[in-house]
Amino acid sequence: MNHQSRAILYHYTDFQAVDGILGHAQLRVNNVLRMNDSAEMRHFMDRLCAAVSQRLEEDGDDERVGRVRQLFREEMKKEYSAFAACFSFHRDDAAQWERYGNRGRGVCIAFQREYLEKMATGALSLQLVFYQNDMAGHPMVEKFCSLIREGADLHGEEIRRAMCEAWACSVSFKHPSFRSEYEMRLVVSPFEKEGLDIQPCYHVSKERIKKYYPLDLKGMCERIGIDVEDLVTELIIGPDSTQSAAIFQDYLRDQGLNRLAQRVSLSDCPLRVSMK
Repeated sequence: MNHQSRAILYHYTDFQAVDGILGHAQLRVNNVLRMNDSAEMRHFMDRLCAAVSQRLEEDGDDERVGRVRQLFREEMKKEYSAFAACFSFHRDDAAQWERYGNRGRGVCIAFQREYLEKMATGALSLQLVFYQNDMAGHPMVEKFCSLIREGADLHGEEIRRAMCEAWACSVSFKHPSFRSEYEMRLVVSPFEKEGLDIQPCYHVSKERIKKYYPLDLKGMCERIGIDVEDLVTELIIGPDSTQSAAIFQDYLRDQGLNRLAQRVSLSDCPLRVSMK
């Protein structure tokens, strides 16, 4: 993938969410544990445990290996929630439409990556997602091994801080079977929510209550000297959508987004998931 194509990040969503993002200038970061990877965050922690254990086994430190594995087992019983908005490098992609774009009936919003990077300050970070099983080369392996070799108390403060750091790293790793998503995330890590000057909101449905944080997209744009129309480069109507492009353009103009109305296009993807 060339440098130019990496400059744009694509967010696949539905029309309700588009109204929130463009009509109300609000971008939600949602709980990653409720996303499509059932092993979200725990995948990294499990593979980190395996890599640390292997390194200690190579040292001949079998007694500590058992204690470390038990420590990670206990740690993974906890539920730490990171929150994220997800983007792909793939434009007009069939898999993205089906998984995240309301089964092809939604919208793909194209964002300027450089502006999202400038917005990602304080509790927010823009992170590339890695798809791997082997964590042997990850810096956290050496960190844990060094602490353990130095005799750190496995239930002490130093290990606790290392665990918090590991959980923060875990948001950027997914199982290799999701590699085709080629994803970046705007993330609030599990231990940075206190630094986010935004009150959480809750969406209540018949089945459950979902927690999310509404980011002030207008304010974030203003802080870096742009507006939402500078941030968004393209709006693609999904391949299985019945949405009229003309009415979508009218909606954008009535929101005061005249430039965006000129950037509406129809998907070229041949995906069809329903019979009309």
